[in-house]
Formats: sequence, structure tokens, C-alpha cells
Amino acid sequence: MFRFTKNIFCMYISLFIFILPINLKSEPIDDHCHCVNAQQQSFEYLDDIEHSEISKSTDAVSASTKEILIQEKPEDIWNIVNKGYRIPDPKKKWAKKVVKKYERWYSEHPVYTYRMFERTKRYIYHVVQEVEKRNMPMEIALLPIIESAYNPIARSNMKAVGLWQFIPSTGKNYGLKQDWWKDERSNVILSTNASLNYLEKLYNQFGTWELALAAYNAGEGKVSREIKKNKRRKRATDYYTISLPRETDEYVSKLIAMKHIIQNPKKYNVEVPYIPNEPYFEEVMLTEQMDIDLILKLADIPSEEFELLNAHHKRPLIPREPQPIGVLLPQHKINTYNKNLAAHDGALSNWVLYKPKRKESIMKVAKKFDINLSTFKRINSLNGRVTFRRNSTVLIPKSSELKSKYTLKGTGDFNYTSVGTHHVSRGDTLGGIARKYKVSIEDLKEFNELDSHIIIIGTTIDIPQ
Repeated sequence: MFRFTKNIFCMYISLFIFILPINLKSEPIDDHCHCVNAQQQSFEYLDDIEHSEISKSTDAVSASTKEILIQEKPEDIWNIVNKGYRIPDPKKKWAKKVVKKYERWYSEHPVYTYRMFERTKRYIYHVVQEVEKRNMPMEIALLPIIESAYNPIARSNMKAVGLWQFIPSTGKNYGLKQDWWKDERSNVILSTNASLNYLEKLYNQFGTWELALAAYNAGEGKVSREIKKNKRRKRATDYYTISLPRETDEYVSKLIAMKHIIQNPKKYNVEVPYIPNEPYFEEVMLTEQMDIDLILKLADIPSEEFELLNAHHKRPLIPREPQPIGVLLPQHKINTYNKNLAAHDGALSNWVLYKPKRKESIMKVAKKFDINLSTFKRINSLNGRVTFRRNSTVLIPKSSELKSKYTLKGTGDFNYTSVGTHHVSRGDTLGGIARKYKVSIEDLKEFNELDSHIIIIGTTIDIPQ
């Protein structure tokens, strides 16, 4: 019995021992769960790391993209201009003083100076490209600042016109046509080409850029005579030694002053705006007569934009010629123009060209086409005349809408809404300029930041319009 009981007891003990490991093994179920959780936590942690790395990678890509965008942003045109200067600063004491005088003048007129730099944005790229092609000093690209404040509609008392201020005779000598339809002295492309041709010729003739610039301003005859005079006297014949008119004496120094300002605008309290080194305009060719009003609509640009790029056109339409005629439009509007032109199915012009018969009076033609006499004269620039010039051509508006457009007082075939510019010549006074442009002296002084009535020969005065 005892033996039997003992055996039973041993069986229970054995069973307990056998089950215990099972229970011990069953406990790790929770541990296993913890392990799964740990793996999940570990996975989540890895996911966070991967997400963080992705974020960092994305940020890196974003930064890289920004860097690419920054790299792709066109270089400031002024950086290119500043790298190309080759005309040395003057060594003569009097010339250094003139440089300082103009540095001070521009510094004291920051609004005027900024407005002038803003005007360059349409043209400076083209001018810089042309100067680079000819391997000329980059100071030449600044010359229109001195000549016209980079205003294509600038005029002087000497009848000089355009960015480069060609007088009629020199313009004709260098192939710039001037007729009833157009004045190519204001054509940005043609006048730039003519001016650089002229300056190259002067450089080859006189041997230095300073003398070439003096001849551009005062005339090659004047410079040649002064050089010969100094040779007879056995004196130096450089620009800073020969006797020249005051405006020409200060001409190169003024250019040097402008160079200094563009090189270090902060020093002179002047803001030089960023201008991308890329074309502002592109040329489209016209093979048919076309109204300028229609071009404005097709390109979706204001009249001022067209006028500042095409100031040489003097009439409200572009006539048909044997060769296609170029018209400049902002580059970003070329696609708009081409698309709208392709879709346009109406007339390209609402004007008729009429050649008056012999002895036909201006009044008779106006009555013939039922146009108000003063309107007819205004359209065709006939004010003050009774008869036509020989072989004249006049414009006749087809529609009553066009007729009424020109009946408003002050409305002409071109109404330049941009700022006009007057190049100050010997004998000019602020009062005389004010009377000429029908503005008040006070308006001129305020617009040009002038403290007094004193104006400097060779500078430009902006005319509010």
C-alpha cells in the first residue's frame, strides 16, 4: 500500500515537473508579444529614420533645386558691363575734379538716376551684345546714358535724335533714313549699328578712345584741327591736352563718373536695378501694311511699350515696302502676337493712302473725305500749311471711329506717354526748356530734383508729360 501510494506520489511529482516547463514555456507568450512589439517599435523607429532620411533627402533635393534655380537666374547685365571697361581714369587734376563733380551730381539726384537706369532695361542687352561683338570697351555701352539718358525719343536743340543723338547729316552719312514715315535715328537696332560703326571709324582715325569720343561729341573736324594746332606748337595731342569746348572737355570724365557709379552704387547712394543678361525684345517682320493699333492688340501691349521700342515710326500705321519691315516687341509677347495674328481674320489696316492731285488744297482733300480740317492736319502733321508738299502722301481714316480718335485736343498720330528727355546745350535755360515743352519751371525742378535754376551743359533733363 505504501509502495502503491509512493508510486502515485511520484507520478504526481513527475507530472508537476513535466507541466511546469510547459507553463514556463507558456509564459514567454507575453514575452513573445513584447518581442513583436519590440520589433514593431524597432520597425517604427526604422521607419522614422527612413522618413527622416527621406525628409533630409527631400530638403537636400529642394535645396539643390533652389541652388539650380539660383544658378539658372540670368546674370546681372551690369556684372558683364563692369568686366569690360578699358578706358583708363584720367590722371590730369582738372579732369579728376570733373569726374568728382558728376559723381556728386548723380549721387545728389538718386530718383532721376534710378529712372534713367530703369530706362536702360529695354536696350542695354542689345547694346552690350553689339559692343562685345566688336571687342570695344564696355564704356561705349554707357554712352547713351550720357547722350540721351537712354531715351530713344530724346531730342536736342541741335536737332540730334535718339539713344545715340545723331544729327540729321551724320545720320544720313551712316545710312539712317529720315522721311515722312520714319526717322531711323530713333531705331534702336539701326542707330546702335550706325553709332558703333562711326565710333570704330573715329578710333581708327585718332588712335585712342578718348579722342574718338571727343570727335563723336564735337565733330572730327574740330578734333583734327586741335591736334594739328598742338603739333605745330610741339605740344601733346592727347584728349586731355588739346583745346576743346567745355562740354567735350567734360565728356569722357562724365562717362568715367558713370562707370564708377555702376561699379560701386552704394558708395554714391544710387540704386542700380538688376537687369537680366537676356534679350528684352525680338523683331517680327511685316510684309503687309498694318495699323499700329492692331499690333498693340495682337501683342497685348500698351502704346507706350511699342513707342519706346519703335520710336522711329512717325505714323499710326506701318506701310508696305518692297522688303519686310521689322517691328520690335517684348520677347515675352512674341508668342501672344503670333497666336493672335494667326487667329485674326479682319483687315490689317483701317487707313487709306492718298496722293493729292496737283494744286489740290489741304481743305479740299479734307472735305473730299469728310474729315474735320484740324483733325486732318493733325493726323498728317500739316499744321501751319495750306498746300501740300510736292509728291506728298496723306493718311485718310476709313472709319468714323478713327476720325473721332484724333479730334481730341492734344491727340496726335503718336502720343508719347513716356518721359521725354531734353539734352542741355549751350544757350539753354531752364525757363526756355519749360516754355518749349509747355511745362512749369517748378515741375521741371521737382521732376529732376533741381535745387536751383542752374543746369549743366551736356546733361539731360527729363520732361514730365
